[in-house]
Amino acid sequence: MQSDLISRVWPEAQSPRLARLVQLVAGVALLTASSHLTAPFWPVPMTMQTFVVLMIGAVYRARLGAATVATWLLLGASGLPVFASGAGLLYMIGPTGGYLVGALAAAFAVGWLIERGVGRTLLGAVTALLIGETVLFSLGLGWLAHLIGFEKAIAAGLAPFILGEAVKVALATATLRKLAR
Repeated sequence: MQSDLISRVWPEAQSPRLARLVQLVAGVALLTASSHLTAPFWPVPMTMQTFVVLMIGAVYRARLGAATVATWLLLGASGLPVFASGAGLLYMIGPTGGYLVGALAAAFAVGWLIERGVGRTLLGAVTALLIGETVLFSLGLGWLAHLIGFEKAIAAGLAPFILGEAVKVALATATLRKLAR
């Protein structure tokens, strides 16, 4: 089932498979571009990728959103430079690995919540997006803590990102509310 926004841009009757393929390719391109908009942090760079992951989940919904992020991950695993600062399986098991898997889970979670009507109100949209952030950062921090320890993971993998992520959630919420009109 396509979202209302996507249905308005490309009515499903024209060619549902082709429409989903074009959406998937566009989503992967947006994710790749957003991954390269970075602010240097270590061990995990700050990018616009989380904003795009949340938006893909909200606009594409659970299945297409997850398929889009999974395709992006597979391209990165194969060595294509779709991530912020590396590619390949070795990169994916490094410090950012949990965040990458978290992006897949977050896109699905946000899409699932939106499908169930959670995003119809301002509070609902914020809630869905914050749940997506929580899923993404929980998986990211869990893996990072495994590599560098819990306290260091919080200090390096969460604390520096809180303000930026709050801004991204606000921007995503405003964008979704605008698109809903």
